[in-house]
Amino acid sequence: MVVNLKTSDFDYELPSEFIAQTPIEPRHDARLLVLDRKTGDIEHTFFHDLGRFLAPGDLLVLNETRVIPARLYARKIPTGGRVELLLLKRRDLLTWEVLVGGKGLTVGKRFQVESGPEGVIELVLNGSERLVRFTDPVESYLISAGHVPLPPYIHTQLSDPERYQTVYARTPGSAAAPTAGLHFTPALIEGLKEQGLCFATLTLHIGLDTFAPVNENDPHEHKIHSEWCQITEEAAELITKTREEGGRIVAIGTTSVRALESAADAALSGDLVGQFDGPTNLFILPGYKFRVVEGMVTNFHLPRSTLIMLVAAFVGRDRILNAYEVAKKEGYRFYSFGDAMLII
Repeated sequence: MVVNLKTSDFDYELPSEFIAQTPIEPRHDARLLVLDRKTGDIEHTFFHDLGRFLAPGDLLVLNETRVIPARLYARKIPTGGRVELLLLKRRDLLTWEVLVGGKGLTVGKRFQVESGPEGVIELVLNGSERLVRFTDPVESYLISAGHVPLPPYIHTQLSDPERYQTVYARTPGSAAAPTAGLHFTPALIEGLKEQGLCFATLTLHIGLDTFAPVNENDPHEHKIHSEWCQITEEAAELITKTREEGGRIVAIGTTSVRALESAADAALSGDLVGQFDGPTNLFILPGYKFRVVEGMVTNFHLPRSTLIMLVAAFVGRDRILNAYEVAKKEGYRFYSFGDAMLII
């Protein structure tokens, strides 16, 4: 169902002091705002109390993508001018779509990656995006030459890059972390399992467009970014079985929501979701009918972003914006290293 919407409907004011620059330690001591999806009631607690709002047989679905150290530094050949590269998407063994920083980065410009291969710009894409061909597969240099790309609103460097990874990150490929999962610790996961909760994993590799605001006045005109995701046959069977046995499907993060709802299109007759392996450009806006997700753990998102629109589709625009105002009054920390919300 298409609903008349304006991008400005998803705007809100957020003074910079609310943007978390460093993560809470330990992870599970972040605050948790619990929002009742039916009544709009709000409760304040901490993430380590998550199990109090869940029941044995509920299934938590985690995105096990791992952030790659996709930021590289280079020098132009032959001038030595500085170049900054952010790997976005691999086209083939040697060619990547790259976000570049520097002057005069036109077709044919060559550069040398610090402690890495040479590269040449083959095509100018949108804005600062370029198609770059490297002389060697650049992935083999990322451990030695790459840096983890933090979101643009975080200005404090991490002493431990692993703090921008979930504890269950397994499959390299993301330019950003699935931040709702940053609050889990091994101890919390074990405690939830002992409580009778179940876990399933999927993979969705996050692109930097996840931070981009929607600039069109009508969000329906926005071209959503495509992201690769995978749900295995085993995970799909567990998700379907959970629903059949009366458990709830609780997505950990908007990325898990997007992957799960995409996999609903691949379901065979009688199944909730099907095995899925490929890109998704699913854009979830108010009016969308959720087929899989019944609960969601998420962080507090940027105004006018596709992510706040997705959450608004799940719980209602007025309720989500009211929850954000309550969170500001209560001193919650926002964005990637901020506090969390459970919508159930």
